[in-house]
Amino acid sequence: MTTEEVVIEDQGRVRFIRMNRPEVMNAITGTMLGALNDAFKAADDDTDVRVVVLTGSGRGFCSGLDLKQAARGEGIGGAGLASGGARHLSTREICTVTLQRMDKPVIAAINGPAAGYGLDLALGCDLRLMSDRAVLMPGFARMGIVPESGGTWYLPRLLGWAKACEVAMLGETLDAARAADYGLINQAVPADELQNVTLDWANRIAANAPLAIQEMKRLFRHGLTQDFESHSHHVLMSLLNLFRSEDFREGVQSFIEKRDPSFQGR
Repeated sequence: MTTEEVVIEDQGRVRFIRMNRPEVMNAITGTMLGALNDAFKAADDDTDVRVVVLTGSGRGFCSGLDLKQAARGEGIGGAGLASGGARHLSTREICTVTLQRMDKPVIAAINGPAAGYGLDLALGCDLRLMSDRAVLMPGFARMGIVPESGGTWYLPRLLGWAKACEVAMLGETLDAARAADYGLINQAVPADELQNVTLDWANRIAANAPLAIQEMKRLFRHGLTQDFESHSHHVLMSLLNLFRSEDFREGVQSFIEKRDPSFQGR
């Protein structure tokens, strides 16, 4: 049985990155943060990978920072923050920053509770599929902290100002149906179907032109900080580059021939 805190598995063009401390609902440690950071960068650089799935082992997605470690003065929330753990919280090494920079699409398969840092990790993914047995736990205010790794940036953009304040300031646990109603997730899925539905979504994305998918994500990201005219020029430059790709030619040819395209990412 593996003792690694992050487990990586490839299924075709889809890479599963699995947080692996099931005995503590995949609570975050400094070691796990470093491993996640490395796994995100490696997946983004691997040309054989077209879609990444982030999920958890066992019954949980991620219960946040390991509070038992923090209570002992250890780990990220304890003395470790001022020593070895600080490397993982520097601007360069925060894995949620790496996640946001990734060009490969990332799906969060929320198989169980996502709390604190775990919720921020889920929010940092591009798509979120959630088991109907899972819950989102934005209880930051009840712990005397703020969403520490992206939540303060993502929530207003996903929900609007007032709804973000409601979620963060009330700190109430959200089930899958409520999360879907708020627009925090793409779809609530029966627990026993989550794996198959996630793989189906991932494979359908992976079958599309990878250069176009990655460029879409870059443009979405840039569009958050650009005015419309500047963004339109950026889109045009991207489009001109894609017109020269083999994938574009394959897309046109497959449409004419009325067959499924076979994209090579070139």
